[in-house]
Amino acid sequence: MGVRPPSSGDDEEPDSIEFGIAAVDARLTDAELRFPATKDDVNAALGHERIPYDVHGNDVALSEMLERVPARQFESRQELLNALHEPFEEYRRNRSGGVVAQVRSLLPF
Repeated sequence: MGVRPPSSGDDEEPDSIEFGIAAVDARLTDAELRFPATKDDVNAALGHERIPYDVHGNDVALSEMLERVPARQFESRQELLNALHEPFEEYRRNRSGGVVAQVRSLLPF
């Protein structure tokens, strides 16, 4: 997932804030990980990485998210990202500040 940060009033396009599987995908770009890959392979390459799980920059170790994935092997990068999607969403939902915080995170101020 990615969300654009609030505009600072200039005409430049803002960068997006990557979190969840979008942040994992960005880390995979720089990692030397080949597929098919086992959960242990992913853990060795990226398990130590802290991945933001919300727009506020709160993060969690990728190794913790991998523990929540039942699969032991991933045939492709997309299969890994798909497997991580629900654990990240559940983690974010369980740690959000409620409805008000969710609405506030979507507003540009």
